[in-house]
Amino acid sequence: MGGTGAMGSHVCEKLANRGWDITVTTRRPRESGSPHISFAVGNAHDQVFLDCLLDSKWDAIVDFMVWSTAEFSERYKKLLSAAEQYVFTSSYRVYADSSVITEESPRLLDAVDDDEYLATDEYALSKARCENLLLAEPGCNWTIIRPAVTYDGAVGRLQLAVLESDEWLWRALHQISVPLPAAMLEKQSTMSWGGDVAEMISRLVGNSMALGEVFTVSGSDHMTWSQVADAYREVLPSLEVVPCELSEFERHRGGVYQIRYDRMFNRVIDNSKILSVTGMTQEGLKGMRETLPEELALYLASEPSLPSRPGFQGKLDRLTGGVPSFAAVAATSGFVGASKYLVRRVLK
Repeated sequence: MGGTGAMGSHVCEKLANRGWDITVTTRRPRESGSPHISFAVGNAHDQVFLDCLLDSKWDAIVDFMVWSTAEFSERYKKLLSAAEQYVFTSSYRVYADSSVITEESPRLLDAVDDDEYLATDEYALSKARCENLLLAEPGCNWTIIRPAVTYDGAVGRLQLAVLESDEWLWRALHQISVPLPAAMLEKQSTMSWGGDVAEMISRLVGNSMALGEVFTVSGSDHMTWSQVADAYREVLPSLEVVPCELSEFERHRGGVYQIRYDRMFNRVIDNSKILSVTGMTQEGLKGMRETLPEELALYLASEPSLPSRPGFQGKLDRLTGGVPSFAAVAATSGFVGASKYLVRRVLK
């Protein structure tokens, strides 16, 4: 479920190579390049479509969907009963601030003292609440996985702090500076290559040692976000990162809770549990310093068509001063785009 995304597509390929026959949910028709992979066309959020799938008994269900707590509460018992193993994709973002993250580290839901935040069903909180439903089940045919930040040039997933590649890379390619909070740039991040993460997940499927267990799915290699920018700069010298105030960045960028309760933490991960159960080794994983430039080069070689996102660029330009993006936005997005840019650049 959700197997056509950046992470799920790799996992499907890994499982197919091991001889599993896989059905992948998709919202639009697709052609399969493997005799082991077929597609079920429909929206897995639709209860009728999902019930039709769950009428069958599956060896495993690997769930990459994003559920609200309310949605998951209505569905998780059916998901568990329809499979010998149900793999729920949570996130490393459930963890509170820890010097080194292990599977036993405190979660935000249990540790944070922020009533306004706890009143929401923000991504990290909803994932933890969904975990709680599984943890309370008397059976143990579930596996919870918590992937950390994953990068992959084949699908254009190349993050820089809280910015996705379509947010920072467009600016770098147009020789426009990228604003990021100075304090965030010095925070440690553990990032993992998508192929390594997919291999870990695929080795948990059908693995009896994974039942009733929680795994942080990640490498252990970590760097500051400033060092990540340096790695990208090896391929893209035009990337210029300028420091800005955290409060101003939160106001104009948005995504405040991800900033405060993830990217402003040092995220250093102990991945010994997932390595032990999957039989993988640290030496067999790709390192950030070498692989980040390679993956960026791979993505740039595909000549990606990046949207200018006029309104968003206008907000970022409030953080850098002036209107450095205006000419590029006007050239690529015309009058409408230029108008959106100016509105966002001017309005608070």
